[in-house]
Amino acid sequence: MTDNSRDLIQRVAQGIEASQTTSTTPPGPTEGETRPAAAAEHIEAINQVFALFRLNYHNQYYAAFPDAEQLKQIKKLWLDSLRDYPVEQILRGARHAIEHSEYLPTLNRMHECCQAGLAEFGLPSTRDAYVEACNARSPKSAQRWSHPAVYLAGRDSEWFFLANEAEQRALPVFERHYRDYCARVMRGEEFSIPPEQTLEHHEAEPLPVEEQLEQLRKLREETGI
Repeated sequence: MTDNSRDLIQRVAQGIEASQTTSTTPPGPTEGETRPAAAAEHIEAINQVFALFRLNYHNQYYAAFPDAEQLKQIKKLWLDSLRDYPVEQILRGARHAIEHSEYLPTLNRMHECCQAGLAEFGLPSTRDAYVEACNARSPKSAQRWSHPAVYLAGRDSEWFFLANEAEQRALPVFERHYRDYCARVMRGEEFSIPPEQTLEHHEAEPLPVEEQLEQLRKLREETGI
């Protein structure tokens, strides 16, 4: 890998390079698309990824994407498939792909690289994190977690919900929280597991002897003892 390639990898990972300077065929909304329009930052991220691939896989890139219209359609496909990842994870996935393979990645391989990028921060995959959160015993904060982000995502999803809802409903909720924490970790934030909040217990102060005797007298009158 050349020094120029390394420099561009770093710039892309930091989201610095503007999309309009890296591609003349930005991805647009697919005709008949029902999902919400992709955020501008995700469109820019996909353009950055393809610019990075173009530089590092030059011959393979032009063989795979011979014309602008085809490239536009492929970008739409990648955008729709990767849009649920945080931008930071997409960019780091692209960097992982380049650093670990001399071949232009497929979309399926790109998904694997996005998940592999989590490991660089000690973060488990979304699926592994979900299973860990669901299987954690109480008290939750006392368990040994693979990463604080897993605990925090489980807490924000609500433990009762994770334990009692089917995976079909619970996993998307957990995934949304977990990906948000993963993105923040990739941006340099640090998290810790807060201690369990315990209720303060105060022993009641004993009543004066006179009041105790008065209450005893009333109790005898009421019970006839």
